Amino acid sequence: MNGAPLIEIKHLCKSYNRKTVLDNVNLSVRRGSIMGLLGPNGAGKTTLISILTGVIGKDSGEINIGGLDLDREPGRIQSMCSYVPQALAFYTRLSAHENLEYFGSLWGLKGKKLKERMEFCIDAGSVQAFVNKRVDTFSGGMKRRLNLAIGLLNEPEILYLDEPTVGVDTQSRNYILETIRKINRERKTTIIYTSHYMDEIEQVSDEIAVIDDGRIILHDEKQAILTLADAVLIRVGHMGEDAVEELSPREGIRIEKQRIHIKRDEHFGENMALVFAVLRDRGVRVDDVVFGQRTLEEFFLKLTSDRLRDGNSPYGDQ
Repeated sequence: MNGAPLIEIKHLCKSYNRKTVLDNVNLSVRRGSIMGLLGPNGAGKTTLISILTGVIGKDSGEINIGGLDLDREPGRIQSMCSYVPQALAFYTRLSAHENLEYFGSLWGLKGKKLKERMEFCIDAGSVQAFVNKRVDTFSGGMKRRLNLAIGLLNEPEILYLDEPTVGVDTQSRNYILETIRKINRERKTTIIYTSHYMDEIEQVSDEIAVIDDGRIILHDEKQAILTLADAVLIRVGHMGEDAVEELSPREGIRIEKQRIHIKRDEHFGENMALVFAVLRDRGVRVDDVVFGQRTLEEFFLKLTSDRLRDGNSPYGDQ
């Protein structure tokens, strides 16, 4: 992927009560990009974002954001970022204006600067018509837009969005998605976006990372992943380095941990024959073969093995 990374994560690990939640996570996010972070319930998405924003600590690994080490300069990193959580983070007995004024003051904004930032955020969230009304009178869509507006007060260089359109009407959903694209396009804000809605990820993201069982199992530009969705996916047992080294150089073959993707191109027939020959000769078990999932949602389900995930981490991973 082209572009300098703004966020670099190396060998990140996190456990709760001897249960591994993040397992040797390696991930980079390009400056100015929108990265869609996908994963089943309990996969580690919220824990990962909580560590990046300094809410919780890691067990081991390295995190570098904007050239700064998260362990050494957490304050400077936090000042660059904003987190819009899935849970609505404001005071319902206050008006939208009062909430923006209060949270702006927490960022140290005052006077003319606070007024300017509030005006920008009121416009970005399209809350002008009800800015002086108590938030407990708002619809679900209005509350989500205010949630996003509060997250923009500090002019973040990095914006973390966790399910920002849950429970909203179609009009508010479309408005929020367009606002996210506009912020990224006009202000070059780097955005990490988690959602259960695959069509949203397809609409807004430049690149996609899939996390499952605490590991990044796929990370690439969106178009490359959508191309993979039409490839043949072969899930296998443990594959030794000799098999990987033999198959990896081949054009049209891509290996991601215990998954082999074979592109449907002019080399498809010979690549299929080669893969199965190598797997047979090396004694590698074939667990499943899936012939071309046409949508991101179908591909995601096959990639993460379809099974239900009901467990959550102590920090509410979804």
